[in-house]
Amino acid sequence: MFSKEGQEHGGSTELASSSAVTVDRLRGSDYNSFAEAYTAENETNLVNAYYERPAMLALAGAVAGRRILDAGCGSGPLFAALRDRGALVSGFDASSGMLELARRRLGDYSDLQVADLASPLPYADDTFDDVVASLVLHYLEDWGPALAELRRILKPGGRLIASVDHPFAVHLMHRQAGREAEFKYFDTTNWTDTWTMGGHTALMSLWHRPLHAMVEAFTGAGFRITVISEPESDPAARELFPDVIAAQPCFLCFLFFVLHAE
Repeated sequence: MFSKEGQEHGGSTELASSSAVTVDRLRGSDYNSFAEAYTAENETNLVNAYYERPAMLALAGAVAGRRILDAGCGSGPLFAALRDRGALVSGFDASSGMLELARRRLGDYSDLQVADLASPLPYADDTFDDVVASLVLHYLEDWGPALAELRRILKPGGRLIASVDHPFAVHLMHRQAGREAEFKYFDTTNWTDTWTMGGHTALMSLWHRPLHAMVEAFTGAGFRITVISEPESDPAARELFPDVIAAQPCFLCFLFFVLHAE
């Protein structure tokens, strides 16, 4: 297993018990306070730059001419990579700070909007050939409304390509921290992670759910699962992060899905 520390960022992290979190949880998943620091980490770290994004791009395959929505696009690295491969890309994110960085990267005329995956989306029915949802679903307690919206805006037969925290990796992390009684694998539970980077600290609120709950949410929303993937890191990681790869040549970190809209 790869430690949760640094999975989505390279800064320091500290687990917090859900029972100890009160109003601070409202700041969870709000990237505005550390958008630039997060983006700098995300550009070059192992798990984002040399594991998650290469896996998402490999699953997307040939995308030239396809209309793709980047759901939770952040500062736009996946958007840019898909566009470079010839896709017609739109993106949204709940963080205006992250979108400002995306506009700097992608240009002022890029189709970027502030929107929340937990709310109705500003796109017409049957608009996109594909949706990529990169490390965003695990911020939601209830996947049902979000998946229904993504199914609505996908063309029939269109693909949803999603990555999430690997549920067993999260379970192992809690078990190693002695929290297995509070965070049981088969329960859907909220947990929090304190991220510190670039001198900024934020309390991130995330949701663990077991694999069967993910499958039920996808199929219940009208998706057919065609791929479940637990890939290896990009081969370049062996040269760039030799100590980490030597210590843990295979690790659980994220889980990847390709789903087709029925």
